[in-house]
Amino acid sequence: MSRHISALSHAPLYNEYGPTECSVWSTVYEAKAEDENVACVPIGRPISNAQTYVLDKFLALVPVGVSGELYIGGAGLARGYLRRPDLTAEKFVPNPFGNFDERLYRTGDLARYRQDGNIEYLGRLDHQLKIRGFRVELGEVEAVLARLGSVREAVALAREDTPGAARIVAYLVCEAGAELSIGELRASLSNDLPDYMILSSFVFLDALPLTPNGKADRKALPAPGAAVGAKDYVAPRTPIEEKLCLIWASVIGLERVGVNDNFFEPGGHSLLGMTLIERMRREGLPSDVRSLFANPTPGALSSVLDKGDRIEVPSNLIPHDCVFITPEALSLADMTQAEIDRVVTSVPGGASNVQDIYPLTPLQQGILFHHFISDRGDPYVMPSTLAFDTRTA
Repeated sequence: MSRHISALSHAPLYNEYGPTECSVWSTVYEAKAEDENVACVPIGRPISNAQTYVLDKFLALVPVGVSGELYIGGAGLARGYLRRPDLTAEKFVPNPFGNFDERLYRTGDLARYRQDGNIEYLGRLDHQLKIRGFRVELGEVEAVLARLGSVREAVALAREDTPGAARIVAYLVCEAGAELSIGELRASLSNDLPDYMILSSFVFLDALPLTPNGKADRKALPAPGAAVGAKDYVAPRTPIEEKLCLIWASVIGLERVGVNDNFFEPGGHSLLGMTLIERMRREGLPSDVRSLFANPTPGALSSVLDKGDRIEVPSNLIPHDCVFITPEALSLADMTQAEIDRVVTSVPGGASNVQDIYPLTPLQQGILFHHFISDRGDPYVMPSTLAFDTRTA
């Protein structure tokens, strides 16, 4: 667009959009000089005898500014796909806003209406996915990347190089002479994207691979060959940091990890955190998930381990076959003799059947609270009935 404005400022420039199923062009937008620096030039409004709708999965209109699937109707619609009645029924659906015989074409494109009535194209719906339970629209990620001043082209891709560990990788082509650090990229993205959409890896390319029709060839994009933040990689400096970096890389599935790489940015989460803690324990580096959340880099966690900031669990002072428990025998609870006796008398077998007495955790207190306030049944006990048509395995 910049080249057009500089070379042909007197000639109008139109951005046209439309799939083949709708006679190629269905919407049009006349670009303006102020659009030169926007990340996404709108695709405009429908042409004469065409209608456009941005709908949710229930075929209901979405509000202005909210993304949804773009549907096209009107005189330009094809009748369907030749000898493909199944695909025709899937893509050409009844028009809920028109006559009974009118249809809409499902473009599969993600779009939204702007305040000025023009439509903004956001990407493909088949580029929508879930990362750790959150819906991620890669088109929105790419639009934010494209707004960065030093980025010429950007593609966001979901990769699952390690089974069960999906992550978002950005492929960037920078402007000539531009230098971008991983830290600067993440800081910029955090202003426009929620935490779960922050990219885990960045791959810098001289040019994006293209399909024969000139579009980005996502299947040809290379796998990230280095750790998260490879340009800002800091090697381990102590034996503990070296151990932690190796464990980090193994659990997350990266080639290498530096001391400043955040565990949660490349797709680490609480369940993987438990795996990490267990691996650390086997290597003689005991810690807990709370410490990991507070110190999510090998360097930070190493400093905590160096200080010996570990939770020491006191020994159980209740002897085997004990017949009488005193307050001095409780290392985890502060109770009077009367309170201990009340607990012991409620246990079948008395003191000899009590291994230890300790307070409830906050989660257990919450479960007990809901049990007491429940009028009927228990909210944490969910009965169900199962029926089997055979007794054989």
